[in-house]
Order: sequence, then structure tokens, then C-alpha cells
Amino acid sequence: MANGTVKWFNTTKGYGFIAPQDGSKDVFVHISAVERSQLRELVEGQVVSYELQRDQRSGKESAVNLRAA
Repeated sequence: MANGTVKWFNTTKGYGFIAPQDGSKDVFVHISAVERSQLRELVEGQVVSYELQRDQRSGKESAVNLRAA
């Protein structure tokens, strides 16, 4: 699992981004991944661990299986 810091997350829009600790490009995170991970919310500056999943249609990666680190 990778670790990163929540850069920003907007619950109204239902998405945000995580800045990986390894310095790679920011990772998209959708509200559905947060809900499936049984987290109440993501807040700016929160450190989380996550796995990357590639979307079959778009080919873009997003964070899934989130856990508070």
C-alpha cells in the first residue's frame, strides 16, 4: 500500500486528490472509495494509505482501499 497526504477533498463535489509520499503525481480519490473504506471523510493534511486501481474504460488511476495511516 502507498501512503500519501490528502491535498484537498470536497464532499459536495464528491472527489479530491492525495499527494503521494514518494513525490509522484497526485492521485484522484472519489467519494465512493471513501465510503467503501468506511471512512467518514477525508480532510486536508490527513495521512492515508491506499492502493491504486486503473479504470477499465478511461485508463486513469484512482485511490481505493483507503485507511487512516
